[in-house]
Amino acid sequence: MNDLIESTAWLKLKEHYETIKDVHMRDLFAEEPQRFEAFSASLNDILLDYSKNRVTDETMELLFALARQANVEEWRDNMLAGMAINSTENRSVLHMALRNRSNKPIRVDGRNVMPKVKAVLAHMRDFSEQVRSGEWHGYNGDRIKSIVNIGIGGSDLGPHVVCESMKPFAQRGLKAYFVSNADATHLVETLKQVEPESTLFVIASKTFTTQETMLNAYSARKWFMDLVGNEKAIEKHFVAVTTNIELAGKFGINEANIFEFWDWVGGRYSLWSSVGLTIALYLGMDHFESLLEGAYDMDQHFQNAPLEENIPVILALLGIWYNNFFDAQSHAIMPYSQYLERLPDYLQQLDMESNGKTIDRKGHRVNYLTGPIIWGQSGTNGQHAFFQLLHQGTKPVPADFLIPALSQNPLGLHHRVLFSNCLAQTKALMLGKKYAEAVDEMKHQGFDKKTIEEVIQHKVFDGNKPTNTIIFERLTPKTLGSILAMYEHKVFVQGIIWNINSYDQWGVEYGKVLAGQIQKDLSKPGDVENHDSSTNGLINYRKRVYFDEIEKSGVD
Repeated sequence: MNDLIESTAWLKLKEHYETIKDVHMRDLFAEEPQRFEAFSASLNDILLDYSKNRVTDETMELLFALARQANVEEWRDNMLAGMAINSTENRSVLHMALRNRSNKPIRVDGRNVMPKVKAVLAHMRDFSEQVRSGEWHGYNGDRIKSIVNIGIGGSDLGPHVVCESMKPFAQRGLKAYFVSNADATHLVETLKQVEPESTLFVIASKTFTTQETMLNAYSARKWFMDLVGNEKAIEKHFVAVTTNIELAGKFGINEANIFEFWDWVGGRYSLWSSVGLTIALYLGMDHFESLLEGAYDMDQHFQNAPLEENIPVILALLGIWYNNFFDAQSHAIMPYSQYLERLPDYLQQLDMESNGKTIDRKGHRVNYLTGPIIWGQSGTNGQHAFFQLLHQGTKPVPADFLIPALSQNPLGLHHRVLFSNCLAQTKALMLGKKYAEAVDEMKHQGFDKKTIEEVIQHKVFDGNKPTNTIIFERLTPKTLGSILAMYEHKVFVQGIIWNINSYDQWGVEYGKVLAGQIQKDLSKPGDVENHDSSTNGLINYRKRVYFDEIEKSGVD
C-alpha cells in the first residue's frame, strides 16, 4: 500500500476538495477582480494564465505543500547532480546537460559530461554547415535537397515536432521527411518524393538494432542501391546517430559520420542531443542552439524559481488536482498554431510513456490515478471536431491552450480571428451558459415561447471547465525550446509526487518480445496453436491469406 493518499498534504487537499468542488469559476472571478494577476506566471516572452482553474489561494497553497512533502526540489537537485534517479535501469537522467549553455560542469559517475556534449555539438555544426552550404554533396556531385530522418519514438517525434514547428526558419530548397512506422507505406510514400542523388538519410537508433528503424533503414538502403548500384555511394547519403559504431560501420556508414549520444539520454528527451541532427540540417545549427538556449532558460527557471512562481510546477500541480481529485482521466493540448500541429503527438509520448505506470519506485502497486491520457488537435480545427464534448459532455477534460500573440504569416484578419477563437473558447468553457441567459438569447433571436421550451435545455451548459492559456510573443526556436522543456519538467514533477519512475518503459519492451515470437510463427507453414485462441486464430487467418496470395502470384 502506497502512503501518498494517507499523507498529511493529500488528506488536507481531499478535505479542501469537498469545500470547493461545487464552486463555480464565475463566482471566483466575481469575488476576485484581479484574479488574472494573482494566477499568472511568466518567463521571458511566455505568459501562463491559470486563472481559469477551479482553484483559490488556499488550493494552491495546499498543492505547493504537496510538492514540498514529496521533496520535489530535492529530487530536482538529485537529477541535476547526475544521480541515478532512473532506478529500474540504474541510469542518470541528464537531458538538461545537453542544453547547458553555461560553463558549469555536470557529472555522471564523477566525470564531467560537458566536454563530450560540446564536442558532439561541434561535430553537428561542422557537418550541418557542410551539407547546407553545398560543400557536402551526393555521390555524383548533386547538392543535398532532401533529408529523410529514420527513427521511431523520441528519435522521430522530437525532431519531427521541431522541424514542423520551425518551417519559417528552414533553408530554402531543403525538405525534411520523417519515416518511423514499420508499415512499408510510410517509407514507400516518402521515397516517391525524393531522388537518391540528392537525399541524405539520418538513421537514429541508440543501439542500431531498433526493429522498426533498422527495417526502414535497410529497405531505404536497398532502394538506394537498386537505383544507384554503387556501394561506396552509401557513405555520401547515409549517416547515423547511435552508440553502436560497429553496426553502423557494417551498414556502410563512415565512422566520421556517426554522431554519438549516451545512455543517460532517454529516447523521449533525445531531440536535444545528436538525435537533433535533422533539426540542425533543416534549420541550421544557429537555430538548433537557439532551441537549446530556450530550453536552458526554462531549466534555470525550474531550478531557481520558488515553487509558487515556477511554471512547470504550477502546471504539474494543477494536473494532479484534476487527475486525482476531480477524476479527470485525460488532458487536452490545444495549440492555436498550425505550426504546432504535431505538439499533441509529441506530448503524448513525453507524458504517457513517462507516467503511464501502476508500480511505484518501491515496487508497490499504486492505489491512485497516475498519468492522464494526453490528446488534442490544433485550433480552430478542434472546435469543429470535439469541442462539443468539452463544453457539454459528461467527462471532465482540463486543457492547455497555446497561442502566439503575433503570427509568422500575417495575412489579413486571419490571426485576429484565430486569437479571438482561442480566447472565446477558454471564456466559454469557464463561464458556460445559464438557463436565464439561454432564454434571453433565444428571445432576442425571435423564437416563440413554445420553441424555447422545447430546446432551451440543449442551449444550457455548465461551464466551470478548467483551462490554462499559454501565450508567447511569436513562435521562434528559442520559445519552442522553452515550451518543450516546460512540459518535460511538468511530467517530472508529477512523477515525483506520484512516486513513480518516469524514465523507464517496460510495458513497451514486453510487446517487442511477443512481436518477435509471433513474427517467427508467421513464417512457418501450417497452423499454430502455441498462443491463446484469439492470437492463434488471427495468425492462422493471416497465414492462409498470405500463402494463398503467394500461390496465386508465384512470387515469395
